Amino acid sequence: MPPDADRPVLDIDDARRVIRAALDEDVGCGDVTSALVIPSGLSFRGVMAARHPMVVAGLPVAQEVFGLVVPEARFRAKVKDGDAVETGAVLAEIEGPAQGLLTAERVALNLMQALSGIATLTRRYAERIDGSGTALLDTRKTIPGLRKLSKYATRMGGAHNHRMGLYDGVLIKDNHIAVCGGVAAAISAARRGWRGPVEVECDTLEQVGEAVEAGADIVLLDNMSVDQLRNAVALVAGRARTEASGGVTLETIADIAATGVDCISVGRITQSAQAADIGLDWM
Repeated sequence: MPPDADRPVLDIDDARRVIRAALDEDVGCGDVTSALVIPSGLSFRGVMAARHPMVVAGLPVAQEVFGLVVPEARFRAKVKDGDAVETGAVLAEIEGPAQGLLTAERVALNLMQALSGIATLTRRYAERIDGSGTALLDTRKTIPGLRKLSKYATRMGGAHNHRMGLYDGVLIKDNHIAVCGGVAAAISAARRGWRGPVEVECDTLEQVGEAVEAGADIVLLDNMSVDQLRNAVALVAGRARTEASGGVTLETIADIAATGVDCISVGRITQSAQAADIGLDWM
């Protein structure tokens, strides 16, 4: 199960915001095809199924889509978000008025396929470092408007959330340092207005030393080689947490974890995940 399973994992109000925007985009003034060719009193039962192995994410979102379009629809999930399933696995059964269910179908599938794709790729990364003691983090590299849902999906895949946005964490990056006049100056300025952890992005071992001496809580080791990461961890010597980031792939993540970093952030799990293939077959 995902590491954050003991905390609320889906912001349903945010999900409804996304769903309403998606329905407005897709349905507009009405589903003319379904209205013309499907008798109004016809009832259908459908089965949502996985067309390849995947990690499921977005079942409550799909249920909300059908419920908003067809309040009387019956949605029965057969698995849980975070479950790994095989080809052909039945994810949910849906029953209700055919017109409304067909209208809601594409939005429900689009969202669930996107979220399950993120969860599936995230699980692959998480499995590569399982048992290493290094945590997998997501990033802010998400499709605009889908931040919270994307980060929900990474949790289902086995990652922990990094900051949700610019508002809930201090991460001093290279341009902040350049404008502020140096690592120590940037940290000092942040401390004057922020009581939480302060993280600093470092490109060199020299910057790592400066950040630790200036009291950084977390040092982000940006685009460093495995040897540089190992040296940086030794230099920090437990005085701050370490986060490796930049260019991390499935082929390199295990070697990065072996350097002893506390966490690894991977933008690819939200930025480059391929949508899962999920079908909705009417019975």
